[in-house]
Formats: sequence, C-alpha cells, structure tokens
Amino acid sequence: MVEKILEETPVAAVELDQDEKNIVLIAAENRQSQVYELIMKRKLMHLMQEIVFGAVDKDGNSALHLAAMLGSNRPWPIPVAALQMQWEIKWYKYVKKSTGSKFFMHHNAKGETAREIFTNTHEPLVKNAGKWINDTSQAGSVVAVFIATVAFASATTVPGGVDQNSGFPIFEGKRAFQVFALSSLIALFFSITSLITFLSILTSHHQEPHFKRILPMKLILGLTTLFLSIVANLASFCAGNFLIIEQKLKYAIYPIYAAIGLLVSFFALAQIPFYIDLLKANFGMVPQRPQKLHPL
Repeated sequence: MVEKILEETPVAAVELDQDEKNIVLIAAENRQSQVYELIMKRKLMHLMQEIVFGAVDKDGNSALHLAAMLGSNRPWPIPVAALQMQWEIKWYKYVKKSTGSKFFMHHNAKGETAREIFTNTHEPLVKNAGKWINDTSQAGSVVAVFIATVAFASATTVPGGVDQNSGFPIFEGKRAFQVFALSSLIALFFSITSLITFLSILTSHHQEPHFKRILPMKLILGLTTLFLSIVANLASFCAGNFLIIEQKLKYAIYPIYAAIGLLVSFFALAQIPFYIDLLKANFGMVPQRPQKLHPL
C-alpha cells in the first residue's frame, strides 16, 4: 500500500503528521524495516531525498534519534532479550548508515545525541539480555559436562573386551565397533567444544556492543556443538549396545533404537524455528520481522 501511494503521489514522502514526522521518521521509530528499505530504494529527486532523510520532528529528533529510542512499543516479536538487543543494535546501525554523518552528533531539543538515547533507553534490555544468555549458558554447560563425562567413559571402554592373545578388541572388524569408536570421539570433541563455548560466554563482558555479533555467535556455536554431541553420544550408545546384545535379540532392539531417534528428531524439530531465527539475527543485514520464536 505504501509503495502504491508513493507511486501515485511522490510528495506524500514529505508530508508531516501532528508531531511533524514524515514517513521516514515514523518508519524509523516503529522499526518498519520494509517501509524504510522501500523509501531508500526509490529514485527520489536529490533535493527530496535530502529533505525526507534529513527531517526532524517537533522535538528535534532525527530518524537516528527515533531509531535509538526503545519505548513500550516492541515491534520485533522476539521473546528472547538477547536477540531483541541484537535486532535493536542492527536497526540503529542500519538507520545510522542511511542518514549520513551529519546526525551522528546532532542534539535534539533536550540536548541528547542519538548515541546517548540508545545507551540510556536500552540499559534495562542489556541487563535482561545478559541474564538470559547467562542462564542459557549455565544450563547448556551442565548438559555439556554430563555428555563429556559419558563420552569420555565410552571412548575409554572397549565393548566385549580384548583378545587375550593378540591384545586387539574382539569386535575390531565389525562395522558397529567402528561406529562406536568414531561416534564416542565425536561426542567427546563436540561436548568439550560446547562446554568451552558456554564458559567463554559466562566469562565474557555483557555490554551493549557484544550483543551485536560476539555473544550471539558464541551461543550458536555452543548450541550447535551441544546438539551434535548428544546425537553422537546416542549413536555411540546404540552401536555399543548392538555389539554386546545377544544375536537373537538384535532384531527386537531395532524398535527401541527407532524410538530414541524419533525423540531426538522431535526435539530438533521443535527447536528449528528458534535456531533459524538465531541464524537470521546473526547473518541478516537488515532487521526483519521474524516468526514467533520458541526459546529453549
């Protein structure tokens, strides 16, 4: 609808509301990224472009000032404070890049710069984001320690024992033994990697700039390696169990293996929306309105 209006009436871009805000100021304030992008991509006359993006409202707030404000309106439908903070930083940087350097140190009627407004209004969100990412990292590190302990025990255990004459494992030539040995090492590697990543999050500075890329990337790495360690550990257990179980029971145990696989699959599918939005938040240049997240 906005695109149609601008096509029919280009001067609508400079129209003001009762607060002396044009379409750019309103889009910046309400985080309407699609509208903001549309205006940026439109081939307006140079003079009109400067007027539209260089406007200030009745309080002297530029588009950058309004993008820096965090009020009661939360346009990003993200229940996770850390991702909310990441989107806010990206939105501020995006608007900052589009408005040019003249508004970096511009003061509004209250004598505030956009940077000062951003820091002051986002302080509670930074605290909430730090608490959430700490709680998530603590929970993840506990699971990682458990998986690492089990994986280490599996990696140092030989199913069926060793041949007394040759000293080699009895099941050395069996494919299930190779799966067991490899998956045990993989589980140990990924669980230790996950543990180190979560510990690095817990010991990191939880300040405003760190939520743009550093902490979210560490969170993605920690969650990814944790899930891979769980899958590898289950594969190790099933392979080891398959080796030592009696021949006549091997076919009866397949449904149990299938049930374990289904449980892991259901858990993974339930987390896919959250994981996808994590990736979008980290690698997307312009904040978009993501689907509703389901946090871990």
